[in-house]
Formats: sequence, C-alpha cells, structure tokens
Amino acid sequence: MEQSTEYIARTSGLKLKDYAGYALVDTAGCLIFSLVTTLLQKYYTDILHISPLFIMLMFIGARIWDGINDPIMGRIADTTKPSKYGRYRAWILYASVPLAISGVLMFSKFGNMGEPGSTVSTCVYATVTYVLFGMIYTMLQIPYGSLASVVTTDDRERNKLSVWRSIGAAIGSIPVLLIASFAYAPRLDETGEPVVGENGRVITDMQYGPVFRGVVIMAIVSAVLLILAFTMNKERVKTKPKAKEKGATKKAIALLFKNRAFVAISLVSMLLLSGQMFTQSFYTYLFDDYFHANWMNLATQACTYSPMIIFMFFLPKMARKIGKKEVTSVGLTLAAVANLALFFMRGMDPSKLMWIFLAMNFISGCGLTTLVMQLWAMVTDSTDDIEVKTGSHDTGTAYSVFNFFRKLGQVLSAICVNGALLGMNYRYEKGAVQTPENLSTMYDLATLIPAVLFGIMAVLLFVAYPLSKKRVAELQIEKEQKLKESYEQKEIDI
Repeated sequence: MEQSTEYIARTSGLKLKDYAGYALVDTAGCLIFSLVTTLLQKYYTDILHISPLFIMLMFIGARIWDGINDPIMGRIADTTKPSKYGRYRAWILYASVPLAISGVLMFSKFGNMGEPGSTVSTCVYATVTYVLFGMIYTMLQIPYGSLASVVTTDDRERNKLSVWRSIGAAIGSIPVLLIASFAYAPRLDETGEPVVGENGRVITDMQYGPVFRGVVIMAIVSAVLLILAFTMNKERVKTKPKAKEKGATKKAIALLFKNRAFVAISLVSMLLLSGQMFTQSFYTYLFDDYFHANWMNLATQACTYSPMIIFMFFLPKMARKIGKKEVTSVGLTLAAVANLALFFMRGMDPSKLMWIFLAMNFISGCGLTTLVMQLWAMVTDSTDDIEVKTGSHDTGTAYSVFNFFRKLGQVLSAICVNGALLGMNYRYEKGAVQTPENLSTMYDLATLIPAVLFGIMAVLLFVAYPLSKKRVAELQIEKEQKLKESYEQKEIDI
C-alpha cells in the first residue's frame, strides 16, 4: 500500500518565486555579513590599528553574550503570537533597516580613531558596534533559518531551498570582494615614491575612503533586498503560539543536545563557518603581504564559489540518489586534501605559486560546495528527526542553538586568525613592514589550518552524523504522520 502524502502535499508546492524570495534573504544578509568575514579583521588592524589580541578577546566576549542572546531570540520566535505577516517571515522586515545601519556603524571612523592616544575609545567603539551588529543579525538569521520548516514540508523542495539559499549567500558575498581587491594604494615615502619591503615588492595599504563608501552602498542594497524578500516569502504551515511554561527553554535545549544528528551537523557547520571566515579574512593578509596581488581576493572567491554554478544543476539529484551525508563526506575530504597539498608547496616562488594556489582553491571549492549547498536541508532533516522522536515543535529554539554553534565558529576563526597573526609576529603598527620569515609562516598557517578544519568535518559526517539516505527517506514517512496528528490536534493550521 502506497504511503499517503496528503499533508505534505498541502504544505508544499513551491514555485520559482518562492525559491528566489527565500534565497534573497541570504543574499541581503550576506552583503553585510561578508563585510565582517572578509574586511573587518584587516580594517581593525590596518585602519584602526587595534591589537590582534584585543580583537580576539572582543570576538570571544561577543560570543559569550550570544550564548544568552540567541536562545532568547529563539524563544521569542517560538512563543510570541504570530503577526499578520506570519511567525518567522515578519522578522525579515523588522531587521532590514537596523541591520544596514549596524553595518555602516562598524566601519565608521570618527575624530582621531586609530591614531596614537585613542586606543581606549577606539576599542570601546569597535566593541559596541560589533556586538550591536551581532544582535541584529541574530534577529534576522534565527527566524530565517526557522522559516524553511514552515515554507514547505517536502524533502525535495527543502533540498532545493538549501541550494537556492547557498547560491543567494554566494551572490551576496561577491560585492565585498570588489572592495577587498581595489581598496588599496601603494604606500609612499616622504618624496612620493612607493615604499618597497624587504622582499623587494611595493607595500600597499588599505584605504578608509573606498572601504566606507563601499560599505554604505552595500548596506542600502541589503535593506532594499530584505524588504523585497519579505514580500516574496509565504508560510504554508501556520504554527500556533506555544504556551510559556517554566523551564520550557531548558527542556527544549536539552532535547536538541540529546539528538545525535543535530549535534553533529551543528559541529560541522561551526567548523565550516570557521574555515570559511578564516580563509576570507586571513587571505586578505596573504594576498596583500605575501603575494602582493590584491586581485587574488576576487579570483580566489570566484574559484571557491564558481563550482555552485555547475553543481546546482545536478547536486540535488545526486544527493537524492546517493544521500546528502554520503556526498558531503567525500566532498569535504577532497577540500582537506587540496589545502594540504598547498601546504606542501610552500617555498615556491610566489609569482608561480599563485596560479597553483587558485587552482587548488577551485578544487577545494568543489568539495566544500557539496556541503554548502546541502547544509540547510541537513539541518532541517535533523529538526524533523527531533520532532518525530519527541514531538517538539521548537524550531526557533533549535535554530538559535544551531546559530550559536555557527557563532562559536566565528570565535574559532577569530582565534585562528589572530592567533596566527600573533604567532607570526604580525606588525600592525602604522607604517609597519613584514619580514620574509613572518611571510613564510603566514603562508604555512593559511594552508594548514583550513586543511585540518575540513578534515575534521569529513570525519564528523562519516562517523557521527546518522541521517543516511535510508534514514531520511524514513523521516518523510514519519513526518507525514506527525503533520496529520498536529493538524488533527489543532497545533497547526494548513
């Protein structure tokens, strides 16, 4: 007897507009988030002249606050009475303008900020604006992540949503690379001649003006796109507000940590974001100081993200045929091997190595794409697994915990980036010049750290993540029954 899919059918049926609208949220969000992952670290050291040690401590402190803030946002999303715009969709509109303003504030420089004698005020301003951005970004991301569970309940459509979201994020991450590639100018001496470093290459410095103008433009575009995305999304599963019970948050979080699939994919996502942020941030130093080719910022991201254009046509089919876990495990292994190969090429002439570096980035990008394009579907699979096993509908809380894991990835990235800068004795003072020994260590760390992170991710998926192709198919059957029960018990409207 064929399994009924009546309730899944009634809560699915996405069109092109739905996929595009869902992806557009991450496009808009990543216009601001990419500024943090790519430019903020170097902006802090080279424009504001903040110590790498302070930056690392600031990032860690902000994540400690997120440990309190994120679950609060998750519970607000789960327990607040839905507005006329829906439970999760409304937050896209609420966050649009505040997110843009917070992005501009992070890159605003007032008075003598960055000059000698302004260290304390500069550090205070940087901390306040960075924490503010994090809170507003959480206000967008947690409801947005939860939105997938009420946009459709069909596994195939969720897979496509994950692919579209990944493409949307990639598109939103591209414009910042134009700033990273062209916001530099040669350092000039008293006579107006370019300053040459110990390795014989002209030294370039990041310029505040182009960075700030670029940030303002990206912030405005982000706000407009979020408002547009708000109009294009629709909630098909209308969840009822949960009763506020004492200890409900603690109970909901405990259920999450008891679920092997959720914990495993959260750890993998944490390491993925850490690896992505590390390369995006640390490469700005590598390409400026080691290769002396800032155009590589744009080229390497093209190599990293261009595989999406190819994979988007067949990866969903491959994942259905082989399994999301199975495909992504192999892909991450490939990414780890590509970065490890670059590590063993250290010592080559940078002018020749840069082309091999880009080629290996393309191979690594192919491997990472298998996870990046399926990650959000795998998260939704894990929340389905929790729901069918426990009956929990705390999707907002689940995404708040998942989001916190990703923010821990930002902490790990900050530790790796600033630890690497401290370990190589990076000179961040105004007018400083790096030594050849420093640059050699910079290259080693830029290749070895991603290799280790991606390798650990592959092992986690192989060993710890239990949602194989067979188990995901079983989940769809169990999900149909759960939807039927929830509808009959008037826990949801369809």
